[in-house]
Amino acid sequence: MLTVENLGRRLDERWLWRGVNFALEPHMRLGLVGPSGSGKTLLLRSLVQLDRVAEGQVSFEGQPLAAWSLPLYRTRVIYLPQRPTLFEGTVEENLQMLFQLAVHQKRCYERERIVDYLERLNRSAGFLDQVAPRLSGGEAQILGLLRALQLAPQVLLLDEPTASLDPESTARVEALLETWLRADQQRACIWTSHDATQIERVTDGILDLAGVQDAG
Repeated sequence: MLTVENLGRRLDERWLWRGVNFALEPHMRLGLVGPSGSGKTLLLRSLVQLDRVAEGQVSFEGQPLAAWSLPLYRTRVIYLPQRPTLFEGTVEENLQMLFQLAVHQKRCYERERIVDYLERLNRSAGFLDQVAPRLSGGEAQILGLLRALQLAPQVLLLDEPTASLDPESTARVEALLETWLRADQQRACIWTSHDATQIERVTDGILDLAGVQDAG
């Protein structure tokens, strides 16, 4: 699905990481680990071309990213930041506005699906009426997750997706993501987390950036 070959990212005269190689296979849950400052977020952002790399190539479904329409690619491979951007209006309006974009105009907002996700997260449909910019950090993470899941991507790049959630909510998010993954054999995800026990729970493979720091 997603193939990374010899990816390198330079900060000034220093290589943050270099020679990063991996292949994300269908149904794979890859853990991305490394010490603080090792560039985990930059690597995830690089996979959707939100951050430039100095060398190497990313391919999706056998085609280099240059062969893809970037808006289309970003519907198939979605980066979920730790602090998602919130727009004015309610949670539901934040979810609906994605379908105003040209790349999503042939699709429509499915409220029933969102309500089902909320139930799995032990939240009522009333969450949709909350004012998005007033959400807590954990609530904002839930909105970001809903916004990504409703687009049914093939790959989710999860950057500390439960960092602001309590243990019960974290467990529910993990269960929801596992359900999402198992619903389609052509899905996969990459996780980052400062919680080593979480990485053990939710992934079946590890990429450690500590091994490719200061290379070259």
